[in-house]
Amino acid sequence: MDYFNAIIFGVVQGITEFVPISSSGHLVILHRIIDLPIQNELAFDVILHFASLLAVILFFKKEILGLINNTKFLLLILLSTIPAGLIGFFLKDFIESSLRSPLVIAFTLFFGGVLFLIFEKIGKKTYNTDKLNWKNVLVVGFAQALALVPGTSRSGITITAGLGIGLKRETAVRFSFLMSIPIILGASLVKIPELEFNSLQKQEIYILLIAFAFSFLSAFLAIKYFIKFTKNHSLNIFAMYRFILAFIILIFMV
Repeated sequence: MDYFNAIIFGVVQGITEFVPISSSGHLVILHRIIDLPIQNELAFDVILHFASLLAVILFFKKEILGLINNTKFLLLILLSTIPAGLIGFFLKDFIESSLRSPLVIAFTLFFGGVLFLIFEKIGKKTYNTDKLNWKNVLVVGFAQALALVPGTSRSGITITAGLGIGLKRETAVRFSFLMSIPIILGASLVKIPELEFNSLQKQEIYILLIAFAFSFLSAFLAIKYFIKFTKNHSLNIFAMYRFILAFIILIFMV
């Protein structure tokens, strides 16, 4: 049963890391109904994020290799990570201690859904990444910083910001996913010194490996099919889903 639960956690984390429905919103529900025998929760968190990181790197390997000859775009991606990096560095403890409540998550889920509906309606959706400059990239970067608040959804808020600066929906999605690479990498690396892998029990190691494998697979498939979906469909269905999830959290967990 513990291994089956590890599969559930891995699949949910992998999908919700990139589909704009908030990984934290789903994980807060899972932790209430599923008890995994993991003492080292930090290791579990880092392992799942590395699975997501590996999935997005593998999916965008051609684009990543292409950055070698596209210094401008590489610098824009790095620039987009600065706001979240700085705010996360200085406010990490406050966010962890004060903003992880079900009430906050329900609010940000609902508010994010409202933003989806607004920017799907008013966004021009005409530009590709060649129109990006340091100013509008910082707009998306500051939006990404808002995703430090649980329930916001990093992919959701950055895609919305991309629509806000006029990017085509698919372009906004791709840029959002490329932006995630340095952020996920940085967030995971800063936690490595705190890890105590030597303390892991044999069963915990098996659970981590299973969760990693299913998180990687589900993240890769989520990226692939979400990009296909957004070519011809709006984000409105995800807004509706977020409203429902926010309502469930308010009713049963607040």
